[in-house]
Amino acid sequence: MEVLIIVVLLIILLAIWIVSTQQKLAVMDENINNTMGQIGVQLSSRFDVLISLLDLTKCYAEDEFQGLILTVQTQRSPITAQSKPKEVLRQEQIISEILGRIIMIAEHCPELKADKNYIRYMDAVDCYERMVHTSCLIYNDSVTKFNQSLRSVPTNLIARLLGFYQQEYLEASIRNKQL
Repeated sequence: MEVLIIVVLLIILLAIWIVSTQQKLAVMDENINNTMGQIGVQLSSRFDVLISLLDLTKCYAEDEFQGLILTVQTQRSPITAQSKPKEVLRQEQIISEILGRIIMIAEHCPELKADKNYIRYMDAVDCYERMVHTSCLIYNDSVTKFNQSLRSVPTNLIARLLGFYQQEYLEASIRNKQL
């Protein structure tokens, strides 16, 4: 009888531990998803500002405008909570390429470069870039904590059974701009 009570208590303790481990990992996973979603919103805002910049450059470089707007329309894709880091980096590359071409247009058109709206939009692009950078740092920190939990004993014994796998890190920003 005593052995049965001990076995039942061990099973109950094991069940409690499994449920609490699952909840801990689920919260950590959700933090990662939330941060990725924030990155997606910020990237979308950067694209919106880039489109405003493109509209501004339209009267200065019509041919270039058409090509850039087509690039945005065909290559822009939404970043969601389930997106992978390589998708974020791809969107960052697109933004960097377009922004570089806009800056090149502005260098050849001093009146564009001096335009108040151009300056305001460029400031907004920089602001969103800093926000994305900060969110990427938070994302990587969340991934580090999650991956460390998955690798620690005894969590590693049941993590895969519960459907949790290591997450990928976001690589450093393409532009590596000094904040």
